[in-house]
Amino acid sequence: MIFPEYRARRLRQNENFRALIRETSIAPAHLVYPLFVMPGKGVREEVSSMPGVFRISVDQLAKEAKECMGLGVNSVILFGLPDKKDSKGSGAHAKDGIIQRAIKELKNTAPALTVCTDVCLCEYTSHGHCGILLDEVVDNDSTLEVLARIALSHAQAGADMVAPSDMMDGRVAEIRGILDENNFHMLPIMSYAVKYASAFYGPFRDAAECAPQHGDRKAYQMDPANVREALREATLDVEEGADILMVKPAMAYLDVISRLRDEFDLPIAAYQVSGEYAMIKAAAANGWIDGEKVMHESLLSIRRAGADIIITYFAKEMAKLLNK
Repeated sequence: MIFPEYRARRLRQNENFRALIRETSIAPAHLVYPLFVMPGKGVREEVSSMPGVFRISVDQLAKEAKECMGLGVNSVILFGLPDKKDSKGSGAHAKDGIIQRAIKELKNTAPALTVCTDVCLCEYTSHGHCGILLDEVVDNDSTLEVLARIALSHAQAGADMVAPSDMMDGRVAEIRGILDENNFHMLPIMSYAVKYASAFYGPFRDAAECAPQHGDRKAYQMDPANVREALREATLDVEEGADILMVKPAMAYLDVISRLRDEFDLPIAAYQVSGEYAMIKAAAANGWIDGEKVMHESLLSIRRAGADIIITYFAKEMAKLLNK
């Protein structure tokens, strides 16, 4: 194809042509909206580092669910702020824990909403790490049993899907085993298969009050420099029974999303994390960018890289734009 016989601009000259050949699309159904649930009644607290994102109490969930579903965003993922924390994160699997109550409220008031739950310990431990500590180091194997108990408690409360985010070795198999033993054979696992030790998580740690009280998470989350390791991590989770593979964060790891898309035939999810959201919001607030257009472009890039599912704090805003 040589100019002037071939002119690429022929199919760009109006919106009808552009729409006809558009390779990537986004629909509200591709988006998952994160919800931060906290104790209390009538609570709706904006997260200072995430404008437009709120910590809410259980009694506010029905309103959020109604808004999401009205926009076509039919899936949410829950993160909990417990009444109290301890060294073992026991509130994470309590029968009347914050997430267990949130699941029941959502399934009672919006049964058609897909309720996914984050399975981890960082929000529930007094030390802020994602597992059980042994001599100030996260002990992988003793953490597995606790993660399985958390996942089972979410399933028993009515969750539609569980999403382990801890990055312990072997946790997908442990969770799949306990779910199957308790007749939850049809409950899918969306594994945070490739979760990097990223600097983009800061605002989330404000929202969920889960920053480590000492050290960091580099001994269990992935090195941002590595992509071959990401393929090994994903392969292990596939072999252990994961139904969906997630990459987190998204925008700085589009190459990783693309590699997983090429290597695996399972659905791929990507988490557009709090730092990505906050940067776009801050730049837009200062008039440096068109926030709506950058939001759209950023989500399009994640889909183009190969993500079937995007977890994003922009879910409702994007759905409103798409529904115009």
